[in-house]
Amino acid sequence: MIDKTSQSAQWTQEQAASESIAQEKKQQTRKYLPRQLPYILGGLGLVGILIWAFMPSPIPVDVAEVRRGDLLVTVDEEGETRIRKRYLVSTPVEGRLARINLDEGDLVSKGQIIAQIDPLPLESDIQEALARLRQWQAEKAGVATQRPKQEAIFQAEARIRASIAKQKEAIAKVAQVNAELAQAQRDRQRTQQLHADGAISRQAKEQAELEEITQMRALEAQQRLVDSATAEVNAAQEALAILQAEQQDPDYLLDVYNARIASVEAELAKLTDDANRTNIRSPIDGYVLRVNLESAKYIEAGTQLLELGNPQDLEIVVDLLSSDAVKVKPNARMFLEHWGGESNLQAKVRYIEPSAFTKVSALGVEEQRVNIIADFIDSEIPLGDRYRVETRTVVWSGKDVLLIPLSALFRCEAENNRILSNTWCTFVIEKNKSQKRQITVSQRSNFEAVIENGLQETEKVILHPTERIRSGTKVTILK
Repeated sequence: MIDKTSQSAQWTQEQAASESIAQEKKQQTRKYLPRQLPYILGGLGLVGILIWAFMPSPIPVDVAEVRRGDLLVTVDEEGETRIRKRYLVSTPVEGRLARINLDEGDLVSKGQIIAQIDPLPLESDIQEALARLRQWQAEKAGVATQRPKQEAIFQAEARIRASIAKQKEAIAKVAQVNAELAQAQRDRQRTQQLHADGAISRQAKEQAELEEITQMRALEAQQRLVDSATAEVNAAQEALAILQAEQQDPDYLLDVYNARIASVEAELAKLTDDANRTNIRSPIDGYVLRVNLESAKYIEAGTQLLELGNPQDLEIVVDLLSSDAVKVKPNARMFLEHWGGESNLQAKVRYIEPSAFTKVSALGVEEQRVNIIADFIDSEIPLGDRYRVETRTVVWSGKDVLLIPLSALFRCEAENNRILSNTWCTFVIEKNKSQKRQITVSQRSNFEAVIENGLQETEKVILHPTERIRSGTKVTILK
């Protein structure tokens, strides 16, 4: 009984002691808590700063608003102006050309003498033909009473010998001109190769081509002389045979002299026409664009002398890639920029050449190109012949269409290894986050694209998206 009472008293003392210790700890905690509070708050703030520093920040982006407007899709290329009707004046006959006193830019009128060839050789041939004509006419008049003399036969034989000698001389001349033509052809082939390699100028190439053409014309002229000499030999031989036959049948001479007279009259008509054409006249009212040959010299028929035209009657020629030319239609609008004036000029496509040609680009790539011909719409044209212009030919136009900048587009990832040509993607900003969206593009210009579906007006799209932009990326718009 005494033990239980002592145990109870001991437990009561221990409980009182523990309560006293707990009370002392509470008092100590209350005493030191104001001192530790700043350290606790500082630690919590440091943790928050670290969390904020390592969180991904929004990416600054440039944006554009989807809008409605008008759009022109154009094919851009350099072109040049040229005179619509250009006249190349060449010599109709061979001979010695007098010095041309015209300069580039001189005004000429239709029918005006612009170049002259010395007519004396042709006039001499005319006088010779007239003499032969009078001879045949006189002999025809006396055919009934006078038979051919022996001297006439001797003369005919001498004419045969002279004609044969002339024929041999002409044949030798043909061989010489043939050799010169072969040399000119080789020179032309070399200059073409050198021009293609960029070693010589286009003028040197054209000079070699002109030399070849000149030699060809000279060969044709000499061949005609051979034919003429051969015909003269045949005629002389026939004349001798006729003279010999005339000893038995004088009446036959009437038809012979008629044929000779007709032949001389035809020759005389040709010589007279050639003599009249020694004065070369202007075919139009216009201006001298170029003087190809100014100094006096002996020239062959067909030599180019002058280039005439009207500098106000201009058109535009643009060589487009064949893949671009198929998009251009007649009557399409064309804008001319950077031609030297402040405002743009306008033109209209008149003609698309049906045949393409090969052109080597500045990078050495062979391209198939097609010439597009356009007419000026403006009444006053402040340009001249062969001026450089930058053209924009309209191949499509739309009004009040949905537009976004091209810099907002990028190719979508391939689906089933197939990419649709008119399907693109863009990033749209929704709640300050980028969202990838697939869209359909119908037309594109150099700067904007027409959207068929996938976007709404006033939506904002990201320009020039980088690899950091993904769907759901936080972004901030640059001001």
